[in-house]
Formats: sequence, structure tokens, C-alpha cells
Amino acid sequence: MWSHTHTHIRTHMKRTTRYTLILAALWLTLTASAQQPWELNPQPADLKAGRIFRSEMIPYDTRHDAEAGNREKAGYILPFTPQLQEVSNSLSLATTEVEIPYAWTDGLVYLHLENVASAYTLFANETPVAEVEDPLTPAEFHLTPLIKQGINRFQVVLRPSRTPQINGEAAVRRAPFTDSYLYYQNKRAISDYEIALVPDSLHRDGILELKIAVQNGFNYDEEVEAGYDIYSPEGKLLDFNMRAISLPGRSVDTLRFNPYIYQVYDHCWKSELKRFPPRYKVMLFMRRNGTYKEYLPLALGFGRTELIGGKIVRFDEEVVLRKAPYNAAIDRTKSATEIKALKAQGVNTLCPSYPQPMWFYDLCTELGMYVIDCPAISAPEHRTDRTVGGTPSNDPSLVEEYLERVRGMYYRTRNQSCVIAYTLGTPSGNGYNMYKAYEWLKSVEQFRPVIYEDAAGEWNSDL
Repeated sequence: MWSHTHTHIRTHMKRTTRYTLILAALWLTLTASAQQPWELNPQPADLKAGRIFRSEMIPYDTRHDAEAGNREKAGYILPFTPQLQEVSNSLSLATTEVEIPYAWTDGLVYLHLENVASAYTLFANETPVAEVEDPLTPAEFHLTPLIKQGINRFQVVLRPSRTPQINGEAAVRRAPFTDSYLYYQNKRAISDYEIALVPDSLHRDGILELKIAVQNGFNYDEEVEAGYDIYSPEGKLLDFNMRAISLPGRSVDTLRFNPYIYQVYDHCWKSELKRFPPRYKVMLFMRRNGTYKEYLPLALGFGRTELIGGKIVRFDEEVVLRKAPYNAAIDRTKSATEIKALKAQGVNTLCPSYPQPMWFYDLCTELGMYVIDCPAISAPEHRTDRTVGGTPSNDPSLVEEYLERVRGMYYRTRNQSCVIAYTLGTPSGNGYNMYKAYEWLKSVEQFRPVIYEDAAGEWNSDL
């Protein structure tokens, strides 16, 4: 009955009462099934649809388009601009119909959602994909099993959060669904990556530490080939490599590259430079049947932030943090003006209070501004109450939501040169959930410190 009712939802329904009844029934259904979690882990190839956590990426079909940022030209990306209609004081429905080309049905289809404004439930072709309590962190969804050629209907139900006690921070308001999009990858594709250009053990040259996770979405074994090239800030080709691996059907594996990159100490990336710090250009790509495909352009600074002897260190020197709270402005241009002004005042570290648009981190890397990245956790009320459940941060029933928000922060920006540390949230007390969040972050991040103000001398903060 539920599915039958939902198929009658239309993009331009005129009768609000009908909307309200449908969404009320939908809300009751979702609430009743709240104990059945959606698949939230990255999955290889075309397994179950749901939310995934990985580096934010946009694939390009040619190097020229990748270097120029021509996102729409290659046909790998489609705009996602649903029309939002309020149907009650607590529920809104955003709907859109997108025509999916035939070529996409033979690949992998993802949705990037950003600027959603409230907790939401995502549907694709009348099928539930995921429930998300955190509207501030841009999210990625794997949709392949639900997509068909031709018209596909997407619905985003904006609803009250089940965890309002940790949603204390309001975001800069941008137009709903700004920077949201659908995108496509071939079934032999880059699934994720980790990259850093760091000093060698003798501190004479640098090492490119690169891991490329590749996937085979077919049902049978396939050879998958991936590689990279890296250019100096002056535009000189420094290294190039390709590697192939035979992958079983519907599986993922990792290719590792660790070349020496010489003369990098002439181009250290650090905020203390009077000029904008130099960046190296790296291009990741695939090769299929002798043809280069799927380019992913990156820009990174040379250097590694480490915690040594209780101090944050880069290039054997302690980094003295001169911090300022800052969330990105309405757009990149205004943010650039404000960040330059802060840098002129002596600020070298920005402390956002929730995950920012990806262009914010790119801008900080370009301008030479450190960032302490922060998940969307803000629970200032009762933060000094350390009884179990006295503060949300010490309520074990919320631990999975805390961890999901930390994962959402970390996997998006772990490859950004400007991110030199993490925090566990805005000052929100301490307790079980913050202990688990700290443990998880330290399990995946080997070098950068975790700094949490409300740890108040406890073990779940490195400084």
C-alpha cells in the first residue's frame, strides 16, 4: 500500500492536503523502520544503493576538460535541482525528474547532495535510498541499482531531525540544493584515493604517497588500469606511472605508488609564507583498451603535519596556531576576500564549525591558510553534565550518529593540504560518544592531531 500511495506523488501537485497526507504516512513508515539502518559504508561496484563515504570527486572524460573544469561538457555530470514545496509546518518535498542517458545505465551512478537545509530522506524512483540527520555535511549516494534509462524521479523529503540536540549550529544559507549533481563513472573506475606529497626520511627530497582504489563493477573478471602524473608548480612533468590489476567481478582493490619527487624543498607549503604557497598539480586517470579515460585533477602542497612531543610540527618546526572561527561566505569570491583579510591580520588557522563546501578547502590550500576541520556536531546545552545521557555527547544511543558525522567530515577532506588537524565538534561536552569519535579518527588518521576543547584534560584530545 505504501509503494502504491507513493507512486501518485507528482512534481507539481496543487492540493496541499494530499501532499500532507502522503508525507504524514511516509513519515510514520520511516519512523517505524528507524531501527533498520541503511547501508552506510562504501560498497564496491553495483551492490546495494545507499550513502557512501569517500573523497569528493568529479570525473572528466578528457584531460583538457579536467584542467579547464568543464564539468558538464563530457556528459559525466547532470544538474540536480529539485523544486522545493512546503506541505506543512514540519515537512517539505523536493522533487525532480532527470532523463538518464543510455550510456549511464551501463556504468555507476552517484548523487552528490549539498545545501539541503534540514534532515532528509532520499528516494529514487519511489525506492528509499537513505535517511540523513545531518544536513550540513555534503553527502554522496550510490544509486546504480535504482537507475533506469529515460526519466527517473527523485524525491527529497525534508523532515524534522531525530537528533535535534546535536544540530545547534546554523549554516550559511545558500539556495536549496546549490552544488548538488548526479554523476557517472564507468564500471571500471577510480573508487577512491589517498594522496600526500611528504618529506622523505632524510628531509632532502619528497615522496608522493598515493593510493588509488579501483573497482570492477562487472560480473566477471576484468583488467583495470590506473595511473597518475605530477607536475611541479612551474609546470614541469616530474613523474608518470600506470599500473594494471586483474579484478574479480564486483570488487575493489588498491594500487599503491611511492615515487621520489626531487627538489621539492624549494616549494614548501605552509601558511607562514608571505606569498601564496606553491602547489603541485596531480592528475589521476584510467586507461581502458588503450584509451585514457576518467581524469581526476588534484592540487596539493608539499609537506606533512605531524604531532611530535605534544607539538604540531611541519618541516621540523613547531606550528604556532593563530586561530579564528570562520565558516565560508555565500560564495568563493567573498570568502577569498575575507580569508585574505584574516591572513593580513596575522591569522593562520581557520576553525569552521561544520564541514564546508569543497571550494572552501581548495581556496585555503591556494591562499595558504591552515584549517582545523570540524564535524557537524554542536550540542552546547548541558555540556558540563557528565551523567549518562546528561549531555548528548555522553548518550550512547547517539553514538552511531556521532560517528557518521565524523566519517562524513573526514573522508571528504582527508586529502586536502590545508587540513592540519581535526576536532570532534564545537564545544559540546565530553563522554562516551566523543571517546568513540576520537578513537575512530585516530584509527584512520596516522599523523594529524585531534584537538577537542571540551576534552578538558581527558585523553581524547592530543593538545
